[in-house]
Amino acid sequence: MEAFPVRTSRCVLSLMFGFVILGLAAPVYAQEAAAAGADSGLVQWSIVTAGFALAIAAVGAAIGQGMAVASATEAIARNPGAAGEIRGSLILGLVLIESLVIYVLLISLILFFLKPFGG
Repeated sequence: MEAFPVRTSRCVLSLMFGFVILGLAAPVYAQEAAAAGADSGLVQWSIVTAGFALAIAAVGAAIGQGMAVASATEAIARNPGAAGEIRGSLILGLVLIESLVIYVLLISLILFFLKPFGG
């Protein structure tokens, strides 16, 4: 038994709380960016934001795909007669999960090349 057991839900809740605090503190720096002019770093921050969005989407998709494959493998092991139906559902699910990452990639590329916020 561990001396200090850590619950996953507590870690996730703490991480989400930290993001909320950072999000609430972001407007403090907005006045400096507005005073500096049009090319004040907004383009750089949009690129950084796009990179983080893509990283978070890729991590989430990887976890989801891993869980889907593990569940499908276990289901096929329990009932080999339903392997065809399970495989079809698995492939459809994997395609839908991957499409979400492709959408985030598309938005990231738009932020990277088109610079929609000026600059």
